[in-house]
Amino acid sequence: MRQKRVTWLGLLQAAAIVTILFSLATVFDFAHRNIELFSHFRLQYLAVSVLVLIPFAVMRKPAYALPLFGAVILNAVYVLPWYVGKAPVDGNTTIKILNANVHSSNDEYQRFFDLVGVEQPDVIFLQEFSPAWRDATQPLKGDYPYSYAEPRAGNFGIAVFSRIAFDSIRHVDSPPLDYPTIVATVTLNEESVTLINTHPTIPITQTLFAARNEQINSIEDLIKQIDGAVILTGDLNLSVWCRRYRMLEERTGLRNTRRGFGVLPTWPTFMPFAMIPIDHALVSDGIGVIETRTGDRIGSDHLPLIVKVAVGD
Repeated sequence: MRQKRVTWLGLLQAAAIVTILFSLATVFDFAHRNIELFSHFRLQYLAVSVLVLIPFAVMRKPAYALPLFGAVILNAVYVLPWYVGKAPVDGNTTIKILNANVHSSNDEYQRFFDLVGVEQPDVIFLQEFSPAWRDATQPLKGDYPYSYAEPRAGNFGIAVFSRIAFDSIRHVDSPPLDYPTIVATVTLNEESVTLINTHPTIPITQTLFAARNEQINSIEDLIKQIDGAVILTGDLNLSVWCRRYRMLEERTGLRNTRRGFGVLPTWPTFMPFAMIPIDHALVSDGIGVIETRTGDRIGSDHLPLIVKVAVGD
């Protein structure tokens, strides 16, 4: 019995030490790309620090309980603001956007069509849009007559389907890997709105980390050149807690539509306990956010993101 008690206490102590260290180290995610990779798990750090704090508090072991309490506060500072601060909505013209990384090898097309049928979005943006997905989505064009696609083998094709006519639409090959970014303009309530959808690479090596950041830089530069309202969507391979994401908001003046609706993790669906928020919708001032939530699974490793916004007075 003694050995079992020591084993469980040892596991709790190890969990406490790891959680405290990771909670603190990831404050400095800008110092190295590997630290940034662990900065995306703030929600998990908060949950674990609360759970591990309880037994140490009950056992009255302040050497562990006090640092864990500090970890709870630290992680709560990052997480809880996403659940408050929902802004009042002005605007009498609404648009519902469905953004989904469909996963290029996913062939569960009917699940995607079922989601579209239930949600009835006005605009659909898709990442990892492969030639197979191009062929499978041809029926969408009946209800969504305005479309633009840049299908590519691999994981970085992209497409848009819309019920709203485009004033203009194009794609740019974003540096440094020439991955396509869709840039479209529509008129809503007599106001021009630019819709941008992009998908930078996953930053798992130093080269890819730099490439992701360069593509985000190019999107920031693009947004700065736009007069009028902007809606940016996509799988950005950034979570809301890393420094590079915060720089995106600071440099563009956009705000995440999650604000007030919660963290809403989107990836990876095959590890629900480890899911993080890397699929985003960001909007400029003057665009009200009515709703932001995740949609049903479509066979991808990402959950769709569904956003409803209001434009105009």
